[in-house]
Amino acid sequence: MKRYVIIGNGVAGARAAVKIRERDSQGEIHIFTEEAYPFYYRVRFPEFVAGEVTLKDITIHPQEFYEKRKITLHLEEPIVEIRTERREVLSLKGIAYPYDVLLIATGGVAFVPPIPGREKTGVFTLRTMKDAMSMKAYSEKIHQAILIGGGLVGLETGGALLRRGIRVAVIEYNPRILPRQMDPEGAQILQTKLENMGFTFFLNGETEEILGQKQVEGIRLKDGRTVEGEMVIISAGVRPNLELAKKIGLEIKNGIWVNDRLETTSPNIFAAGDVAEHRGRVYGIWPAAQKQGEIAGTNMAGGNESYGGTVVSNTLKVVGIDLTSTGEIDAEGKLECVVRSDREKCSYCKVTFKEDKIVGCILLGETKGKEELLQAVEKGVDAGQIKASLLKEGFDINQLK
Repeated sequence: MKRYVIIGNGVAGARAAVKIRERDSQGEIHIFTEEAYPFYYRVRFPEFVAGEVTLKDITIHPQEFYEKRKITLHLEEPIVEIRTERREVLSLKGIAYPYDVLLIATGGVAFVPPIPGREKTGVFTLRTMKDAMSMKAYSEKIHQAILIGGGLVGLETGGALLRRGIRVAVIEYNPRILPRQMDPEGAQILQTKLENMGFTFFLNGETEEILGQKQVEGIRLKDGRTVEGEMVIISAGVRPNLELAKKIGLEIKNGIWVNDRLETTSPNIFAAGDVAEHRGRVYGIWPAAQKQGEIAGTNMAGGNESYGGTVVSNTLKVVGIDLTSTGEIDAEGKLECVVRSDREKCSYCKVTFKEDKIVGCILLGETKGKEELLQAVEKGVDAGQIKASLLKEGFDINQLK
């Protein structure tokens, strides 16, 4: 009987376990996590903070799910050591567990820049269920929050707080919000819409210090501006959790190197999700982690599937805003593109091309034809003679198929 050990119960680890069980009905599967909660949908944390959903609503696999499939889930029992020579792992409880094949799916950890005052009461990141619960409880007694980082997660969290009547100031280091998902014109239109909803933005803002004695009272920027607030949420990105991988000498650059089968440089050890680097890229997005987990699990159980990469597509989930951005958005204006813009309606559409092939798009305030355009980017559809009319009124989007 084959013994499988999975370190991490995020989307990569959870999906790998399911795929292993589909191929191997008898194998012993153990999943280890430092969390106290089974597999949940992290993407819905802002709704949880807003009080719009419960823990049960965002739990994907309850305990019964694992029991039914004979998967042993070890909650609050992180792995502290991998002993490759013995093919076993050691948990925080001091128990050694043997494995025949191992998956490292340790995910990522919230990056906290070395800002003076970051240890004060009222400073949060939003990465784990514990973070979400703490943030929700603390935010019930405040009126003004400060977000350090104007990325997707930050804005979605800010939107959740706004819906609870809390004022939100956003400190963004770049000259525009969502620098990875928006070009300058689109970002300006979106910012106006967000300001009308209640956001305040401080662009080109670099935090010098979090103010207050023991509790947060605001922040000071390096250019001298000060922003008042009783709570600071740091949304400065995620870094792969590489601690275990480094101890056993796996090849690492930005993440754990994996081949197309999701195998690492060590025999019988796979990696998937936010901790893995595939073809020079660490994705850090849910769809990539899910697909990698599924392929890793299949191959761990004797399959032979290849991962070819994931087209990065991002959606901003703030009530009242429809924004999807995917592929090469060409913020520098180097590619051929077609654009339709309407500032009054907060609408901005852009499609980019390389040698007539569709390689990216930004859709703000537009949902018509979204799925067709996303598929066109994924497949690299040749737009040829229809480029000029692509965004015109009455264009039949089915011509892209």
